[in-house]
Amino acid sequence: MLKDKVKIKYIFMLGIFVFAASVIFIFSPVKEKAKAYIGEIVESNPIFQRQIQKNYLDEKEINNFVNEDDNLEDSDDNEEIDDEKSNQLFLVTRVIDGDTIEIETGDQVRYIGINTPETNHPSKPVECFGKEATERNKELVQGQKIRLEKDVNDRDKYNRLLRYVYLEDDTFVNLILVEEGFATSYTYPPDISHQADFLKAENAARAENTGLWGECREESANFKEGECVIKGNISASGEKIYHIPGQYYYNQTVIDDEKGERWFCSEAEAVEAGWRKSKK
Repeated sequence: MLKDKVKIKYIFMLGIFVFAASVIFIFSPVKEKAKAYIGEIVESNPIFQRQIQKNYLDEKEINNFVNEDDNLEDSDDNEEIDDEKSNQLFLVTRVIDGDTIEIETGDQVRYIGINTPETNHPSKPVECFGKEATERNKELVQGQKIRLEKDVNDRDKYNRLLRYVYLEDDTFVNLILVEEGFATSYTYPPDISHQADFLKAENAARAENTGLWGECREESANFKEGECVIKGNISASGEKIYHIPGQYYYNQTVIDDEKGERWFCSEAEAVEAGWRKSKK
């Protein structure tokens, strides 16, 4: 009986507590008095105090859990590559070949607008001047901080980032490799922002027999810009590809005017018309 009376007593007191809390929201003029009254009830009843403390701790734990989730989300966001910021730098951790590197994020970066001879292609032999191009790329960027510049496409079919690459002193790595004869201009629309510069650098390197243009003469014929001998071919998939004398598919490519294929007098003319250079 005594326990039942105690239960009834606290149930009655709880009812008074709930009623007093309602007064706060319904009767604003007596808000302060109601709050003071509730405070007296809580202070005089250890049961209410323990329950309030428990609720507070539960709420605090929930808030901490939510904050931890927020921090995790923030750290994930920070790991995303945002090379739209012109001053953001990335450490080069590995040079794969003459035109491909790996950066500290684990992403591989393919230099756009240029192409170097193959050295580790699964279905192609090591090409003339490929090792030299890889070594020169290492000299330029290995262990260095670089800035990346995007054109139109973000990644290629191999999930590599497609970027123009600059050293901290703004040395344009893509262009240097073409100027020194370690790479050729490689036009692949729509990423052609710097293609005019690459073509100009390639023509100069070829004229001086610089790099691969002097060492790999058997694989690159003596082609003079201005002669209308560039073949503008349209592939079975509709892709427009041009071939210059000395390239792998040049001799076997036949121009069909009825298909819209044509001859060009310069690479610049072919690029402007929407053609890209053959990879081989």
